[in-house]
Amino acid sequence: MDIASCIDALENSLKILQTAVSFDQKVEQLKELDALSESSTIWDNASHAQEVLKKRASIQHVVSKVGGFIQSLRDTRELMALAKEEGDQDTYDDCAKNLCALRDEVEKAQILSLLSGEADENNCFLEINSGAGGTEAQDWVAMLARMYSRWAEKRGFQTEMIDETPGEEAGFKSVALKISGYQAYGWLKTENGVHRLVRISPFDANARRHTSFASVFTYPETDDSIDIVIEEKDLKVDTYRASGAGGQHVNKTDSAIRITHVPTGIIVSCQIDRSQHRNRATALNMLKARLYELEMRKKQADMDKAMSEKTDIAWGNQIRSYVLQPYQLVKDTRTGVEVGNALGVLDGDIDAFLEAALAHKVQGEE
Repeated sequence: MDIASCIDALENSLKILQTAVSFDQKVEQLKELDALSESSTIWDNASHAQEVLKKRASIQHVVSKVGGFIQSLRDTRELMALAKEEGDQDTYDDCAKNLCALRDEVEKAQILSLLSGEADENNCFLEINSGAGGTEAQDWVAMLARMYSRWAEKRGFQTEMIDETPGEEAGFKSVALKISGYQAYGWLKTENGVHRLVRISPFDANARRHTSFASVFTYPETDDSIDIVIEEKDLKVDTYRASGAGGQHVNKTDSAIRITHVPTGIIVSCQIDRSQHRNRATALNMLKARLYELEMRKKQADMDKAMSEKTDIAWGNQIRSYVLQPYQLVKDTRTGVEVGNALGVLDGDIDAFLEAALAHKVQGEE
């Protein structure tokens, strides 16, 4: 692509991005929030102040990102014009390369417009449950938990194991993770569904190929700004001993909590802390998040119908297949995206699938 075409493509992509994220509107909102956050009375209401600061940080992130692109384009074009005027070919060529690189960055940043949902900025709870495949499926749950943890680590997010039910021989029957970071839920919200693994089983003495299944379910962490009322009479609370490897650190008290929301049948559990009270608080936060996610699905029933209906965790219902034998290939059945480096995907390199699924979801809404 010649430099003129590159600049045209960059300017067009930048205009699309500005429109998609409502850049001019966010600039004005940021000015208002800056003034509000500097008010001497803002901390008279601590919860309101935190809400203001959180919203400001969110808008600041977008404004800084897009504003940086605009400034880089302006500065580079000015330097390029100066280099051309002075006959400095090396500087001119460097500027041309920088503009083409900036074009690629802007095109990648258009994903920002796909992360503008009501709860996309929030932390994310992620539950993984084993399906058909026995021990193989339980080991597959552990592999998926590691994949998402590695993805989160690469993004600078924090991952916390909230609950786990160990398998009989290996892996887990189920796990619940909390992934904390800006837009964690927005990135992972399309991961709901059945994930299929094909490999030579490490648990089979005859080294036969096995197919395993696990389901993934994500929902956003809520905060005080989201009004979800939970009646005590609607809750069934059970306590039990936390599972673990044993030894001197084994939990000898019934500190783990399982809460059932009777009206909806939603069940959440937490065993991360030795304190029953703290586990209960975390479980209630998870329940609040699940109920909020349920309300979001009701509001957008036509768009999320497939997510709201339970399907068997087995053959024919997968959203993505991970094949390790006889060849390596990970393919998303919704978007058609394929990656040959299956081990890299299992090590957390899943952005190609997340970006394609987000774009696919938006196209389905239009």
